Amino acid sequence: MDGATGSNLQKAGMPKGCCTEKWVLEHPDALTQLQRQYADAGCQILYAPTFQAQPIALERVGLAEQTEAVNAKLVSLSKDAAPQCLIAGDLTTLAAFTDSYDPDKFDLLVENYRRQIRGLIDGGADLLVAETLMYPQEAEAILTAAELEQAGAVMYSFVMTPDAALFSGAEVGPILRELEQAGAAAVGFNCVAADSMTPYLVSKLRRYIKGPLLCKPNAGIPVIGDNGTVRYDMDIAEFVDIQRQCLQNGATLLGGCCGTDPDFMAHMINAL
Repeated sequence: MDGATGSNLQKAGMPKGCCTEKWVLEHPDALTQLQRQYADAGCQILYAPTFQAQPIALERVGLAEQTEAVNAKLVSLSKDAAPQCLIAGDLTTLAAFTDSYDPDKFDLLVENYRRQIRGLIDGGADLLVAETLMYPQEAEAILTAAELEQAGAVMYSFVMTPDAALFSGAEVGPILRELEQAGAAAVGFNCVAADSMTPYLVSKLRRYIKGPLLCKPNAGIPVIGDNGTVRYDMDIAEFVDIQRQCLQNGATLLGGCCGTDPDFMAHMINAL
């Protein structure tokens, strides 16, 4: 899989804190270059930049009514940039916009994800990925929305602790097993700091699931600078070594999250 998207777009000039989806539509060349670099590195699955392209999120920049068109265009840009790769329509947690753990908000989640998924399908997404999820209810809503929109393969990855728990305290293993039994194409984690515990996390999750295990960690622990900037200090060699151990412990879909870039992926692919 590919590495980070947002941080690399910021290197290309995207202002911090802006709506990524809107900025990419206004500066498509930045995305095209990044996707081509990931394809040249040998990545087989690229994430379209639709991370926060749900109506409830796009409303803040006046694009809620264009949700389907925004998602379709962002997928299309990625497909045109890297036709040799599979393009995954990217969905994520809605915790920043609503209490997505609240059962009373379930219908709201489903409606937001349905509109986004419809646009991703219209744009020609080869599969869907729900990443950086925080609550089981979000995965259930995406599962429901994908079924209602007759979507194909869907992967699910959660943010979790090194001992395989959600930050709410719930154990992740049984949740991933239920998703797999419900038809998930792959399950796993992303946005977890790559360190000595990451291969152990893979091993623990592997006990619960039989199919593909997704492993997309960050380049170590984030360091916050005096001006609020975020950097990741793990070097490529250390990241690749950790991913090698994750592969040996049962990870089958490998990529990178925050702090990684096409060079990280190229070295990882060459090494593995």
